[in-house]
Amino acid sequence: MAEPRTRKLAITLIDSQASVGKDAHDDRAREASEGPRSLGRPAPAFLFVGQTPISEAQIAQEMQFHRAMKPEQSRAEAARALVVRELLRCEVDRLELAQSVQAHPGEPAEEACIRELLEQHVEHRVPSEEDCLRYYAQNPERFHAPDRIRVRHLLLGASPEDVHGRFNARTRAEALIAELKEQPHLFADFVLRHSDCPSKNEGGELGWLERGQTTPEFDRQVFRLRQGLAPFPVESRWGYHVVCVDEIAAGEALAFADVRQRISDYLELQVRQQALQHYLLELQHRYSVRGLEAIEAAAG
Repeated sequence: MAEPRTRKLAITLIDSQASVGKDAHDDRAREASEGPRSLGRPAPAFLFVGQTPISEAQIAQEMQFHRAMKPEQSRAEAARALVVRELLRCEVDRLELAQSVQAHPGEPAEEACIRELLEQHVEHRVPSEEDCLRYYAQNPERFHAPDRIRVRHLLLGASPEDVHGRFNARTRAEALIAELKEQPHLFADFVLRHSDCPSKNEGGELGWLERGQTTPEFDRQVFRLRQGLAPFPVESRWGYHVVCVDEIAAGEALAFADVRQRISDYLELQVRQQALQHYLLELQHRYSVRGLEAIEAAAG
């Protein structure tokens, strides 16, 4: 009989503030709170880790923590997360860790067991100075101060629900831009006469901006502009903006000493991720996973 093909299970630590053990404990608590099944029949299960079924009800409950564009993708991500947790639980039971592990104060017993399991089998290595220097030299674009732009604007306000008002605001903004192309010296005058932003009293000055300092939709657009008057209105939740970029300052490169700890933390996490993936592959050899491939195939 051919040996079943082992597939790599995706797991990401960087997006989670909770430990794997805490996630496992929370998962058990969610299962216990599901209550009786409708019509007294259990939910179907098409996913198995060893002889343990993972029901569609469990997957549906887990999906709320895995948002995706399509429900099939959310289902696949939820299924992968439940498989990882069950693999770890199976190994905890096999090694009988519950009999020897001492939980920290306030730590659930199951979380303590999984913590101990990972401490024993997942490598924890702090990157060397040479590792950090190499990464710094190979990725210079990642280590510089934020780009900045100095911006003036004129806001023609319209709420997101006011379709007619937004159409008029865009039309007016386009007309003002056409005039300013011919007479750019009138920008401050136009701001004072037409703008709905409090900055009108300062000539529309927003000052120096870095990414993330304004609303996301405005931020994304203005940081793509070239210096000078924007040739089109910039839309935001507040309405339409006539924008002038007066100056662009590229962020200066940061010294290695300023980013050394950030690099070390990142590389340490990468090593741990790789070690965890390798350990999960070992567990898949020990406990067969059935049904996950079909769920992932349905997700495209």
